[in-house]
Amino acid sequence: MAAERGARRLLSTSSFWLYCLLLLGRRAPGAAAARSGSAPQSPGASIRTFTPFYFLVEPVDTLSVRGSSVILNCSAYSEPSPKIEWKKDGTFLNLVSDDRRQLLPDGSLFISNVVHSKHNKPDEGYYQCVATVESLGTIVSRTAKLTVAGLPRFTSQPEPSSVYAGNSAILNCEVNADLVPFVRWEQNRQPLLLDDRVIKLPSGTLVISNATEGDSGLYRCVVESGGPPKYSDEAELKVLPDPEVTSHLVFLKQPSPLVRVIGQDVVLPCVASGLPTPAIKWMKNEEALDTESSERLVLLSGGSLEISDVTEDDAGTYFCIADNGNETIEAQAELTVQAQPEFLKQPTNIYAHESMDIIFECEVTGKPTPTVKWVKNGDMVIPSDYFKIVKEHNLQVLGLVKSDEGFYQCIAENDVGNAQAGAQLIILEHAPATTGPLPSAPRDVVASLVSTRFIKLTWRTPASDPHGDNLTYSVFYTKEGIARERVENTSRPGEMQVTIQNLMPATVYIFRVMAQNKHGSGESSAPLRVETQPEVQLPGPAPNIRAYAVSPTSITVMWETPLSGNGEIQNYKLYYMEKGTDKEQDVDVSSHSYTINGLKKYTEYSFRVVAYNKHGPGVSTQDVAVRTLSDVPSAAPQNLSLEVRNSKSIMIHWQPPAPATQNGQITGYKIRYRKASRKSDVTETLVSGTQLSQLIEGLDRGTEYNFRVAALTINGTGPATDWLSAETFESDLDETRVPEVPSSLHVRPLVTSIVVSWTPPENQNIVVRGYAIGYGIGSPHAQTIKVDYKQRYYTIENLDPSSHYVITLKAFNNVGEGIPLYESAVTRPHTDTSEVDLFVINAPYTPVPDPTPMMPPVGVQASILSHDTIRITWADNSLPKHQKITDSRYYTVRWKTNIPANTKYKNANATTLSYLVTGLKPNTLYEFSVMVTKGRRSSTWSMTAHGTTFELVPTSPPKDVTVVSKEGKPKTIIVNWQPPSEANGKITGYIIYYSTDVNAEIHDWVIEPVVGNRLTHQIQELTLDTPYYFKIQARNSKGMGPMSEAVQFRTPKADSSDKMPNDQASGSGGKGSRLPDLGSDYKPPMSGSNSPHGSPTSPLDSNMLLVIIVSVGVITIVVVVIIAVFCTRRTTSHQKKKRAACKSVNGSHKYKGNSKDVKPPDLWIHHERLELKPIDKSPDPNPIMTDTPIPRNSQDITPVDNSLDSNIHQRRNSYRGHESEDSMSTLAGRRGMRPKMMMPFDSQPPQQSVRNTPSTDTMPASSSQTCCTDHQDPEGATSSSYLASSQEEDSGQSLPTAHVRPSHPLKSFAVPAIPPPGPPTYDPALPSTPLLSQQEL
Repeated sequence: MAAERGARRLLSTSSFWLYCLLLLGRRAPGAAAARSGSAPQSPGASIRTFTPFYFLVEPVDTLSVRGSSVILNCSAYSEPSPKIEWKKDGTFLNLVSDDRRQLLPDGSLFISNVVHSKHNKPDEGYYQCVATVESLGTIVSRTAKLTVAGLPRFTSQPEPSSVYAGNSAILNCEVNADLVPFVRWEQNRQPLLLDDRVIKLPSGTLVISNATEGDSGLYRCVVESGGPPKYSDEAELKVLPDPEVTSHLVFLKQPSPLVRVIGQDVVLPCVASGLPTPAIKWMKNEEALDTESSERLVLLSGGSLEISDVTEDDAGTYFCIADNGNETIEAQAELTVQAQPEFLKQPTNIYAHESMDIIFECEVTGKPTPTVKWVKNGDMVIPSDYFKIVKEHNLQVLGLVKSDEGFYQCIAENDVGNAQAGAQLIILEHAPATTGPLPSAPRDVVASLVSTRFIKLTWRTPASDPHGDNLTYSVFYTKEGIARERVENTSRPGEMQVTIQNLMPATVYIFRVMAQNKHGSGESSAPLRVETQPEVQLPGPAPNIRAYAVSPTSITVMWETPLSGNGEIQNYKLYYMEKGTDKEQDVDVSSHSYTINGLKKYTEYSFRVVAYNKHGPGVSTQDVAVRTLSDVPSAAPQNLSLEVRNSKSIMIHWQPPAPATQNGQITGYKIRYRKASRKSDVTETLVSGTQLSQLIEGLDRGTEYNFRVAALTINGTGPATDWLSAETFESDLDETRVPEVPSSLHVRPLVTSIVVSWTPPENQNIVVRGYAIGYGIGSPHAQTIKVDYKQRYYTIENLDPSSHYVITLKAFNNVGEGIPLYESAVTRPHTDTSEVDLFVINAPYTPVPDPTPMMPPVGVQASILSHDTIRITWADNSLPKHQKITDSRYYTVRWKTNIPANTKYKNANATTLSYLVTGLKPNTLYEFSVMVTKGRRSSTWSMTAHGTTFELVPTSPPKDVTVVSKEGKPKTIIVNWQPPSEANGKITGYIIYYSTDVNAEIHDWVIEPVVGNRLTHQIQELTLDTPYYFKIQARNSKGMGPMSEAVQFRTPKADSSDKMPNDQASGSGGKGSRLPDLGSDYKPPMSGSNSPHGSPTSPLDSNMLLVIIVSVGVITIVVVVIIAVFCTRRTTSHQKKKRAACKSVNGSHKYKGNSKDVKPPDLWIHHERLELKPIDKSPDPNPIMTDTPIPRNSQDITPVDNSLDSNIHQRRNSYRGHESEDSMSTLAGRRGMRPKMMMPFDSQPPQQSVRNTPSTDTMPASSSQTCCTDHQDPEGATSSSYLASSQEEDSGQSLPTAHVRPSHPLKSFAVPAIPPPGPPTYDPALPSTPLLSQQEL
């Protein structure tokens, strides 16, 4: 109703007054200030600051009617004022010569007399405001849609009806959606007044509840949209008297699914009729709704539910329940709530220099999930080699140039709306050099290592600075012919090498190096031109690598031959490295196993293997980690100390042996002690491995005892410490009274702290448990701190400067506090910066430490070791140059990840300059920082270091796997899924397994590869009315993840195109479902039918016919049995030899076939893409293996979409998973029962590409063929080793296929067959793909 009143007001107001009201009524501009910052300042450099430039008002979606006027608001802020322009449907409007459209002073667009007709809609469309400031940049507003209501069209009109008094009635009037606000109703040609009993639904339908006699009459609806009103048909409503009999409940209006945006209102219609009059109540998701006490939920007339200001929590299924006491009916509808895009993180302004890389961050939310695009100065950013979208929404700009400066905007859009947020990029000029000598050009710049995708550069120090210890270097590089240059800086001063990653193979790059000292950047080296290596065919990873410990100092590693050797394997290189170190060692191995000796005891090592062929090193295996066996400790515990507690007990403390000498998990400690006078009488005590102290009680008074400690592992006891002596007290200390006064108290005031030191009471015979320090301004009772009895000094912190403090010191024990000692001090003023010296009070063992904070660690580096381990190293400038720790300082390492954003820090302490952080998440970015603590002094946190853990194989299967039948193609199904929840890296591919036998071995299932960016796949030519089972497996660069649960799907019973005239169309579409728990003896259900036919005959004829049939059958069976026995005896020995030969060639795979089982098409394993790769360089633009010399891990190799993991090769299949958007698997031409077909490949394909001329001659027999002949067709068949058709070889469109008679299993592909007589044709220019096939005769 509010929209209706607004529309009428819009129509009745002239364009002139609308314009005037706009100017008078517009509120004063005001908006939050744009984010700004201060530029880095350098001596002599001009200061550039970010310029506030943003929209105060942006246009919004607007509904108008023909002939009215419209204003699209827009206002932008900047100094100087921006120039405002408008775009419609992406094209700038020429407002100078436009009579109807004009630009208002504030930048808004005014459109008078909106034009709209069936064939001419010049004003309807999408509008965008563009603001420009010369020499600064351009920003664009959100896009607003202007909708013009069309001519009224009634899709339904009111119809004559009758209603019993007290019941409800509805009158329909449905028009095109944009005209609903302009609909009103008339009764007897008079405007109908709406109230709580008579309402109009959002669709235009009129609802009358609790009908009375006055509701009778003629009704019609009217649409007033600017032109002459349009009337619907008139319909008479009759109100009948109450018949006082019951009638069934029926719904006059049911709720229907609705979609609304957060903040909108929604009405769920529900009107029911019946006698007695029904009552309506609502439920949501099985819970009753309280419409009486809720402010947002209102039950309208007739029973409809209105929800105002919709939120996300309102989404769900709503049930309308009508009940009149006699019966109950219900209807339901789904309410979907959508949300406009909102920014969780907006781009921020960035200062940068040329050649740097930057990232604008942008994080959005909304429902549906918004898409994000980037705009620079009003123009769309097209992703390229230097402008990349990273982490879904962030914009990365590589190798900045001056023209990259300007305003960048992140625009998020979904079905509900769009939003924009921007930031400014300023390219700073390099600061001029300060007075002083600059370094000359670095010397002897060379590429010491050139690979396919990375180059390592080294150089010598400049001639001007031969030592170069304080020099840093910048390496600038670019593609040849490209003006955009990137920069890579060295990580620490004096470092003279850098590795440039993520390069393109067979590409020329230009490199130059510059040195910097404290005065600025020096001369650039001469340009160095380097071309990366092309990718060649290298060996794949060695499968099944495994390692096990043989002894505490040796480990054996074993592996197998790579499935994709791409030629003869010449040798292997075994790499191994101690966990937590950077030094990797290697050894050349010619076999498939090796034992490494001389390792450290109980130390974890990682191993990997790289195979070499004539092209060089292949792909590295994944690291396997194993720990050497444990042994007894090789060193004694450390820092043994004794503390005499009283006359009968001594406390003993120690530290574990050094980690390198523990040789296993410390399971306990053995404490041995004895009286010094009786060395032969030794007492032993065992404590747990986590305990580092023990109180020895029951000792004699005034007696000297010797103690020693040894550590234990499960292997035994290690060496013990030297004997350490202590003597118990002659008598226990007195604790029947409070301690005496401390013998001295000294204070040392600083600016905001006071250092307090003291000496214990002179009477040492009274127990002192600790000291209480009181302090305050003018009174010592404001604050009290208690410290341990061993402590002799304390620093009171957070005091006020220039203030008079009174300090008191008391010793205490369990009886109470002793006599206090008083002192006073005045803290220094803020201006006092004098240093604090060390001083000694009474005793030489009570020094007061320097209270200034310690320097934080520097040079923090994160070295990634595995998917869950990162090693943190740092330096401490407060240590001597040799960085040796000689005092009791320790370091605290903290780390966290930003996903999710509210992650808390984790901390750990270390006593060395490195720490191994374990238990991290795979493929996750972490930040690390370190602080140092010495006594009660600590540093601030260091600068952060970042590291991303390596990827790990997916640890969860793809989820939400569904199978549906393709409409109109019952033999084609569509498999859909979602990525794994724990992908642990970028998903590079999926494997779909399917079979008709859910209990079949997994290697007997058909496999379908799918590239990683797809979540759907089609499979064609399946057998009708057959159950199939589907599983999906995901992979990333590290390997394959777990399989999903099997999903069952039965194909439809009949294809309408294949039916016979007498067939009945009873087939139904298949439906996918999750597989229930089936027993191990489960067999797929068989399909079949018996159709007996008969004709009326006499009983005599039938009996005679039966006797003849039985007689003939018996004779035939006898003859067949005799022949079979004769043949079997003759060939038994020969057949056994052949089968043994077959098994040796084909492996241990078994063919599974059962004439009783109904099999789908022969489950050919991706035959369209099977091929043998020749050693010659393939013309394939995406070779299976890439040239990466000794890659440390799979993350050093750029994954290729159309190559699959080596795990798939272990399943006896070689395939290439690259698929076009419309790719699908075809199993056409194979029906009925077919045996399982395997395809093992020769691990070493022929060195030449061979093309065979088709021949009808039978090929000569060989040992490699004999294993296949025992399955040959009795009629005879010919087999060829390679695809015979020259058309199939020369055509890139025809993929090779293999054809086989249904009664034959596939012949062995392990050894190529002998080519037919005649010279073979060699064509090195056209490498073919050898594929063994069987041909039917």
